[in-house]
Amino acid sequence: MRLTKLGHACVRLQKDDRTLVIDPGAFSGDDLYAGAEAVLITHEHFDHFDPDALRAAVAADPRLQVWTSRTVAQNLADLGGRVHEVGHGDAVTVAGFDVHVYGEDHEILVPDVPPIPNTGFLVDGDVFHPGDALTVPGEPVRTLCLPGNAPWMKVPELYQYTRVVAPERAFVIHDGLLNDIGLTVMSSHVEAAGKEQGKDFRRLAPGESVDL
Repeated sequence: MRLTKLGHACVRLQKDDRTLVIDPGAFSGDDLYAGAEAVLITHEHFDHFDPDALRAAVAADPRLQVWTSRTVAQNLADLGGRVHEVGHGDAVTVAGFDVHVYGEDHEILVPDVPPIPNTGFLVDGDVFHPGDALTVPGEPVRTLCLPGNAPWMKVPELYQYTRVVAPERAFVIHDGLLNDIGLTVMSSHVEAAGKEQGKDFRRLAPGESVDL
């Protein structure tokens, strides 16, 4: 399987000439849906979900289908059977990939305001994309898409999350809010967390790919 980091929190996964995309939001760049048969969306925030762009992609490609949280599925109800609601504990086959769903809530952003739904996706028992949550799946994770920076996250939580999940490798997502200085600081902490565990933790530049 090949993982390509796109902009911000978006990644593309490719296997046997089949492709899915996770969280193609407003900061994710261009040509996000090229070749994709499926889109997974963790939650409704604009940096993970661009409804107009997704509707246009679905209209342009009759193969393209969407798996997502309850609130996003409701937003896309006009697309009918092309959209599939999933939640914690579900297991589905998506464009030839086995997908297990973990997590229920977004991390707290505003005190005393209930969190919105957030669904993390473990693909082929290998790549876990948690969306905007520090969800720990109920099975081992080889490759973690690691949130690097967010309004809901502190650096100590980055270290603790990687210690608990204990992936074999981690590649940064959710880094689109940082300037060059912030990216340098964040990357140093990510690499330090990996060094602590003797693992490969790092940031991929937008457009960079790794073969898993």
